[in-house]
Amino acid sequence: MNYKTNLQWKGLRRDGPDKPRPLADAVLRLIWQKHQMSRAEIARKANLSRSTVSEIINEILPLGVVAEIGEGPSKGGRRPIMLEFQDDSCVILGVEMSGTHIVIVMTNLRGHIIRSESADHPVRKDPQGTRELIARLCENCLNHKSRNGRPLLGIGIAVPTPINPADPNRISKVVLPDWCEKLELSFLEDQFNVPVMIDNDANLGAIAEQWWGLGRKKNNFAYIKVSTGIGSGHIINGEIYRGSNGTAGEIGHISIDPKGKKCICGLNGCLATIIGGNAILERVKELSIDFPDSSLVGKDNTISLVWDAAISGDPLALIIAEETATNLGVAVAGLINLMNPSLVVIAGELAHLGDHLLEPLRDSVRTRTLISSADSVEIVTSELGPNSVAIGASTMVLKTALNDSRRIPRVSA
Repeated sequence: MNYKTNLQWKGLRRDGPDKPRPLADAVLRLIWQKHQMSRAEIARKANLSRSTVSEIINEILPLGVVAEIGEGPSKGGRRPIMLEFQDDSCVILGVEMSGTHIVIVMTNLRGHIIRSESADHPVRKDPQGTRELIARLCENCLNHKSRNGRPLLGIGIAVPTPINPADPNRISKVVLPDWCEKLELSFLEDQFNVPVMIDNDANLGAIAEQWWGLGRKKNNFAYIKVSTGIGSGHIINGEIYRGSNGTAGEIGHISIDPKGKKCICGLNGCLATIIGGNAILERVKELSIDFPDSSLVGKDNTISLVWDAAISGDPLALIIAEETATNLGVAVAGLINLMNPSLVVIAGELAHLGDHLLEPLRDSVRTRTLISSADSVEIVTSELGPNSVAIGASTMVLKTALNDSRRIPRVSA
């Protein structure tokens, strides 16, 4: 992740512990980005005097996230004292709350997973049980020996519903009707004595790709998560795009077939009714009569089993995989024509298909987009694995702390 630093020292000295310190925060981000730097290097990169840099570093060092690690190589004068960002000085919890399971990751300050916990759960139907499970899994991570006494920086939570940043506790009654429009996870702030941040799962998947994945060198790209539901996150000019009230990216509710099945949103033939988890399992049942020898016939199937069967060459599963890719391609083509991203990353359980997904998906897109748009976009599957959204939730906390170091607990005297 690259940070642009336009640093002006005048008027930005910190007068008290609760006042913003934008210059110190910018220097902290610079050290995080470069891993190791000397004061002289910081002065050159930030166009600051060495005395100013020394004052800033004296302010940062007590936080414990930056440490002096000894002398570096000489370039003709005295050997400089090197400063290093301490990736393992704190931990962060990232939570993915999907429709059917909970995933918790405990990461360091470089996105590395130290510990993870997960459990299947009827999230859509059991709000209170979901809240209790999240708290319990968080406790399990924090109580594990791998934490090694490190302070908790914060908790990021990814939820499968649009989130309005102005009112993150209020959620869609259409997507999660049994939750009565209330997320009610703020109790975690009191329980763990840290800030809790919330955003849509696809947005956080996009942030994970931007910081740690295939989107690291891209300023404009789209991330599409296809699992039980379907959502997309969009990085535009380097920032996540949420729209006017947080509902941007609901690609699952683009109507692909106006005469199709009724969706939970009230429309007909939404993409979610065609390639969402429930739709895929229904399609397996519909085609089973034509493929009696399929490994999927007579089983209590899951989406993962369907895609595993496709990879193994099962003819029924391969037909469903091709249908899914083609239908997804209709929506992706519209997105490309409208947004002109340089990259589209497919994630979620569908990404497990690899080339069984990408080849028909690219063909579908190619026949529905302007030639210039199709030629300029790369369509790939995520390489971050099944914990990518939870990592994105953790990254949201990290990004916020690097932008405002007042959020960082002191980890040294």
